[in-house]
Amino acid sequence: MITPTSITRRRLLAGLGAMGAGLSAGLLRPRPGRAHADDDGPRFLIVLTGSGGASLLDAMLAIRESECASAGQLNCFPDAMVQSVAGSPFRAVDQSFDALGPIPMPFSANQSEFVTRHHQDMMVATLTGTSVNHAVAQRRSVTGNEVWRGRTLQEAVALQHGGSFALPNVHLMAGSGFTSRGTDEGLPPHCFGETVADPALWPLALDGVLGTSHPVERDALAAARSLRNDVLDPRSRFSEAFGHSPRLQKWRHLRGVPQQQVETAALIDELIVFPDSAQHPLTAHGLQSSPDAELVRATFPRYATDPLDAQAALAFLLLKNRISVTVTLGPSFNAAIDGELVPGEGLPEGALANPPIAFDFSHQSHRAAQAFMWSRVLRVADGLITLLQGQEWADGQSMWDRTMIYLATDFGRSKNRPEGSTDFGSGHDINNGVLVISPLVKGNTVLGGVDHDT
Repeated sequence: MITPTSITRRRLLAGLGAMGAGLSAGLLRPRPGRAHADDDGPRFLIVLTGSGGASLLDAMLAIRESECASAGQLNCFPDAMVQSVAGSPFRAVDQSFDALGPIPMPFSANQSEFVTRHHQDMMVATLTGTSVNHAVAQRRSVTGNEVWRGRTLQEAVALQHGGSFALPNVHLMAGSGFTSRGTDEGLPPHCFGETVADPALWPLALDGVLGTSHPVERDALAAARSLRNDVLDPRSRFSEAFGHSPRLQKWRHLRGVPQQQVETAALIDELIVFPDSAQHPLTAHGLQSSPDAELVRATFPRYATDPLDAQAALAFLLLKNRISVTVTLGPSFNAAIDGELVPGEGLPEGALANPPIAFDFSHQSHRAAQAFMWSRVLRVADGLITLLQGQEWADGQSMWDRTMIYLATDFGRSKNRPEGSTDFGSGHDINNGVLVISPLVKGNTVLGGVDHDT
C-alpha cells in the first residue's frame, strides 16, 4: 500500500498551480541556472494522462518480494526485476510478455531508460484520492476537487500566462474528465480549453484561404466575415435566443482576435506534420510541412497511425510556436491497431498501439496492461522532453527549463493478487499518487512513501 503523505491532492495541485504566479518554496524549487519566479515570460504545462489508472506500484514505487511479508498475496515483483537508479529513490521494472492478457501480441516494456535519464526532474507524491469513478476522479485530478475556485489546472495556467497566445489552452483528446471545463464562468474566454478531435488534420482548419481548391481573395473573405459578424449574426433569431451563452461567446471570441492571430502568423504552415506526398498533396494546395516536421516525425514515428503520437507531435508544435501555454494529451479508451492478425500466430509485436480502455485494461491483465501503458506514456514524455530541451529560450535556458509535465491519472489499482500469480486482474483503488516531471520541481524526490506489507 502506498503511504499517503500529509500533502493532500488539493494541496499538491495548489502547489503545482503555483507555477502560474510564482514558485512554492516547498514543492517547486528550481535548481541553479533554471527558470526563476521573477523571470519574465510564460511557463508551460503539459498534462499527460494515465487514463484508466496508472499504478505507481508498477513503476517508480515498485516493491521487491524480499521487502514484503506477504509477497505471494500482494502486487510485488521478483527482486531481480526491480531496478534501482543510483542516487535516486525511484525504481523501474522492465518486462517482456508473450501476450497482452487475452490479446495475442508479444511485447517488451521499458521504464529504466526514462527513469535513468530524467530522475533528477521527477517528483512523486503519494496520496489517497476520493473517487474510483473514472469521470469524477479524472476531473478531480485537474481541479483538486475545486481547489482553485472551480478552475482547472489548465485554466489557471492559461489565465496567468496565456493572455498573448492565440490558443492558450488546447485539449488534444476529447471525451475525458481530464479535459472537462471548470466552473468559474468569470474567466476570460481564452482560458477555456479548445478541443482538437483529430490532431493530424486540425491544422488544415487554421486558415480560411490556404489549402482550399478555389481560394478566395483575402479582402473578399474579410468583407464576408464582417457582414456575418456585424450584421447577419446579431440579427438572427438564434443569436437573440442564445447570444448570452458562455459557449457562444467563446465561439465568437475565437472567430475574432485569435483567428486573426493564427492567419496573420500563417500558423497552418507551422503545424502540419505530414510530408508532401500523393496521399497528402500539400504543395498542390499551397501548403507545406512545418519546418520542424522532420524532427517531430523522427521523435514520434507512428504519428499517422497512433493517436497518442499524433497528439504529442502537435503538442510540441503548439508550444514551440508560442500558440499555447498548456496542452493536454493522453491515451484514450479506444483500441488503436496498426497491423493484421496472423492466423495461428496472433498480432505481430507493435501491431497494437493502444489496448481497449488503456490503463483500465488492468481489469483483464494487470501486470501486462500496466507495463505496456507505462512504457507507452513514458516514451511520449521522453520525446516531448527531448524536443523541448532542443529549443533555446534565452540566457542559456531551453523551453524544457520552463515546462512542467503533470501525469494526471484517475486512481490506483487494487493491491492483492492470487497466491504467486503473475497474470491477474485488478480493480480501482483510491490509494496511489502522482508523478510530476520538471526542472521547476524539487526533483529526485518522493513525498510520502510505501508500506511494503500492505
